[in-house]
Amino acid sequence: MLQTVSFFEVLKNAGNILRNPLPFHKRNFEKHGDTFRVNLGFGNSVVFTRDAGLAKHMLQQQHRNYHKSPLQSKELARYIGEGLLTANGDKWLKQRRLIQPAFHKKKLEMLISTMQLVIEQELQKIPNDQSIAIYPLMSDLAFKVVAASLFSYKGIDNEIQRLQEITEKAQKTLIKEIRQPYKKIWYYLNGTVRRALKDTKEARAILHQLIEERRKSEEHYDDLLDMLLQARYDDGTDMDNDQLIDEILILFTAGHETTSNALTFTPMLLAQHQDIQEKLFEEQSALKKESLGAMEHIKKSEFTASCIEEAMRLYPPAYFSDRVAIADDRYNELHIKKGTTILISFFEIHRHLNHWDNPEEFNPDRFSDTAKKHADYYFPFGAGPRMCIGSNFAMYEMIMVINSLVSKYQIKTNTNTIAIQPLITLKPKGSQLSFHPRVNVSI
Repeated sequence: MLQTVSFFEVLKNAGNILRNPLPFHKRNFEKHGDTFRVNLGFGNSVVFTRDAGLAKHMLQQQHRNYHKSPLQSKELARYIGEGLLTANGDKWLKQRRLIQPAFHKKKLEMLISTMQLVIEQELQKIPNDQSIAIYPLMSDLAFKVVAASLFSYKGIDNEIQRLQEITEKAQKTLIKEIRQPYKKIWYYLNGTVRRALKDTKEARAILHQLIEERRKSEEHYDDLLDMLLQARYDDGTDMDNDQLIDEILILFTAGHETTSNALTFTPMLLAQHQDIQEKLFEEQSALKKESLGAMEHIKKSEFTASCIEEAMRLYPPAYFSDRVAIADDRYNELHIKKGTTILISFFEIHRHLNHWDNPEEFNPDRFSDTAKKHADYYFPFGAGPRMCIGSNFAMYEMIMVINSLVSKYQIKTNTNTIAIQPLITLKPKGSQLSFHPRVNVSI
C-alpha cells in the first residue's frame, strides 16, 4: 500500500511548493520511496513516481491505458488549444499522423539554413567581456528560430514579439492554477484567468491573420507553415484555421520553452567546467577543417550532442509529466485504479542513484556511446508514441547554437551553483555568464 502525504503537509508547505516544488518532492521520495500518494483535499489525490519502469509502462508499453490529465487536456488547452501536446485518444492520433511528416529529418534539413541565419543574428547581440543574463537572449533566440521556421517571418517582428509575451504570461497564470488548485475560484474572481484568456484570444487573432495571408499568397516558403497547410488527412481534407492555430501555439510553447531552457543550462554548465568546454572547442576546430555541409557538421558534432544530453539529464526542460488511468491496471505489485492521476518526475529519475553514477556530476561522457544504453531511464523528450515530435528539430537547433558559442567565445562564470525555477518547464533562475572572444576564430 502506498504511503500518503497528508493535505495538512501540502498546506503547510504551500508557499514553498508554489515557488519550487522539487525539494518537497525529493523529501517525500526519500521518506516514502519511489512511488507515493499526495492528498490534495476534497477527496482528490495524485500519485507521484520516480520509478523509471512505471514511467515506461505508462508512456510506452501500456500507453493506450493512459491519457494526459485534465491539467494538460483542459487547463493547458484553454491557453494553447487542443493539439498534439494536449489532445487525447483518437484526436491525438489523427493529428500525429497528419503532422509527423513535416518533422521528418529530410524535411527539417530544408530549415537548417533558416535556423542558422537566425542563430547568427541573435548571437551577434552578445556583448563581449561582460557579465550578462543569458536566459533572456536564449529565450528570444529560441522563439525567433521557431517563428522563422514556421513563418519565414520577415516583416512581422511586432507580431512575433507579442506572441512571445502572451505565451510567457499564460504559463505564469497556469502554474498558479496547477500548484494552488484550492485557489482556483479566487483566480477566476480576481480576473487572473479572464486576462490570460483575453491575451490568448489576441494571440489566436494574430495567428489567424498570418495564416489567411499565407493561404492567399502564391509564394512558397518551404517553411513549417507551408508543410502544415499542405498536409492532408486520410479523407483528403486539410486542417482548418482553428486546428492550425492550436498546433502552432503548441509548437511555440513547446519548441520555444524547452529549447531556451536547455540552451541556458548547457552554457552555464560548460562555464563551470572549462576542461569540458575546451574539449568541445577542440572537436569543433577539427570539424571546421573538414569543410562539411551544415547537416553533416551537425551529425558529426558528437561531443556537443553529449554535452546537451547531459545538461538535459541534470535539468530536463520537461521535468515532469502526468497521466490518468482510463481503466484498471497493474504494475508489479501496484494496483492502479481507473481514474488515478500519476505524476512522473523525470527530474528525480534523471538523478536516481540506481541508474546513474555520481548523478549530480556534469559528465557528458555518459552519452559517448549514444544515449541508447540509457533509454530505460532517460526521458528528455518523453517516451513512447507521444515522444516529442520536435525532438530532432530541437537537437539540430541546440547543436548549432552551442557550436557557434563555443567556437567564437570562451564562456566563463563566477558561480559554481545553478538556481532553478520550475514552472511549466524547468527554467534557470539567474543565468549570469561572460563571453570572451577567442583569438582568430569566427562564428
